[in-house]
Amino acid sequence: MPLLSVTPNDLLMLTSSAFVGVGTGLFAFFARPYYWFVINYLEANVTDKLRRLHFSTVGVRRGLIIWSSVLCIALLGFWLLADSFTFAILSSLLIFVGPWFILQHLAERHRQKIEDQLADSMVALSSSIRAGLSLPQSINSLADHSPKPIKAEFSRIAGEYEMGKPLDRTLEEAKQRLRSENFALFAAAMLASRESGGRLNETVDRIAHSVRELQRLERKVQADTAMARKSTIYMAITPPIILTVYFFVDRMAVLTLFTSLPGQLILAVAVILNVTAYLWARHILNPDV
Repeated sequence: MPLLSVTPNDLLMLTSSAFVGVGTGLFAFFARPYYWFVINYLEANVTDKLRRLHFSTVGVRRGLIIWSSVLCIALLGFWLLADSFTFAILSSLLIFVGPWFILQHLAERHRQKIEDQLADSMVALSSSIRAGLSLPQSINSLADHSPKPIKAEFSRIAGEYEMGKPLDRTLEEAKQRLRSENFALFAAAMLASRESGGRLNETVDRIAHSVRELQRLERKVQADTAMARKSTIYMAITPPIILTVYFFVDRMAVLTLFTSLPGQLILAVAVILNVTAYLWARHILNPDV
């Protein structure tokens, strides 16, 4: 009796495994340019947000590569545990988008705080110049006495200027980092008055008045759309709540959505439409004044 016997089923399984392995390898080989394109885009996006938040950007690329590997393992794990490729895709997308959404929210909140503090900083700068201080001395004064987070921006500008970097370059980098139209106008006024020798305090006072008017209009729009923005949240959480309640009414029908292929497709389309509707409504209800 032979020690090792190979049945046709064993040969079929080995052949199938070989084809799957070769197919996976070929896919990984030909998909490399697209993978690195996505990694490069994410690296630039995440690095920009981390710089705006004054976080370290060391190891961003390595972290993204590790994170992509974790997502692949999570996709396979969800697929094997839930026996649903659709559920695995949706869960992996949620894990992928979650950290980016949190980072985006933190960067936007940081930018909004700076926008709110900018008008007061302009008035303080105008007062310092009116008192006889030069523009670099006025910026140093703002770095010492301004509240956070705009304090960190002026401290960085003052520190880079003291290290020998030209003031116009530090202001240009701050404009690119903050992505604020009001700060861009503020920086342009400072550079123009510095080069032409104009009365900077009067120019800054006018800009501060304009910024305060814009902020007043933005707050009015936010107040008028507050109820509608709450409605978008209720709209987004209502389908999961209804599905949970209906699970106790007809358990088999709800389980069919998760176990059958047509049900999984319907569930995936419903999730995509729900998220799209929520993001669209938030975009409409947050106009750029």
